[in-house]
Amino acid sequence: MKETRADTMQSFVAALLLHALLFALFYFGLYWTWTDAEEIQRGPVIEATLIDPNALSASMRRALAKRPEQPAPAPEATAPVEQPKPEPRPEDAPTPPQPVAQDVVPEPDVIEQEQVTQAPSPKPPAEKVQDAKQRQEQIDTTAQDRQMQAERERRLSAMEQMRQKQLEDIRRERELNQKELTLREQKLRQIADARSAADAAAQADARSENAEAAPQPGMGGDADTLRSRWLMAIVSQIRQNWSRPDDVPAGQCPIRISMERGGRVASVEVLPGCPYDELTRRSVEAAVFKAQPLPYAGFERVFQPELRLGFRAE
Repeated sequence: MKETRADTMQSFVAALLLHALLFALFYFGLYWTWTDAEEIQRGPVIEATLIDPNALSASMRRALAKRPEQPAPAPEATAPVEQPKPEPRPEDAPTPPQPVAQDVVPEPDVIEQEQVTQAPSPKPPAEKVQDAKQRQEQIDTTAQDRQMQAERERRLSAMEQMRQKQLEDIRRERELNQKELTLREQKLRQIADARSAADAAAQADARSENAEAAPQPGMGGDADTLRSRWLMAIVSQIRQNWSRPDDVPAGQCPIRISMERGGRVASVEVLPGCPYDELTRRSVEAAVFKAQPLPYAGFERVFQPELRLGFRAE
């Protein structure tokens, strides 16, 4: 079979592609071996943070200055790494670029870095003064609140005591008013009862006196008029010598007077049914004794040694 021009071109292209593939495999294999060798020679990568010593505070600089210097670690003996032999390569292969070796950065002291990181940054003096001022203001405010609360409790306690005292005074005053009202009612009932009894006694005395003053057979009718004038004269003289107390109730007080001829008083007695109190009764008795001798001259014909009168205050 005769080889054509097309077959020749296909063979040439296939040979060219095969050589290109072999060249690529050789290049990447050599580059991979060279990179691993460099990494083994450089050792592990260390990350570090650079800190300006001037940025540290004075206390941190003093703390770092006082730290004892760490002894330099002894260099470790490292076994030489066997370099792989380069594989033969064709002359037309391009020379791969040599990687530039990086500078080894010294590893900082981990302890010093931790101390610098953990140390609190000092506050400026103005912030410290402001913080102290705020704390003092808070303390003063708390003390003032407690004092105000104690003052409010004291005022409430005083007000409660005052209210209790006022309630006690009102209760005591009501009790006194009730007692006074009860006494007044009792006194009014006693006065009403005494007035009724006095009126009844006065009516009985008037009937008795009228019976005694009735004209006897053979006597003139002027005896009744003379007796009435005598009784009126006695009562008038007693009133003139009476020191009248205050608040004398209305009504008639019956009294019995024993006297001798000439008008001299032997005894005086206030009869039951008198509406006066004890002081007024004693004042009436004293007035009778003070008024003696009672009227006698001109009334001998109607004189009686024991006489009952109805004394009424005017």
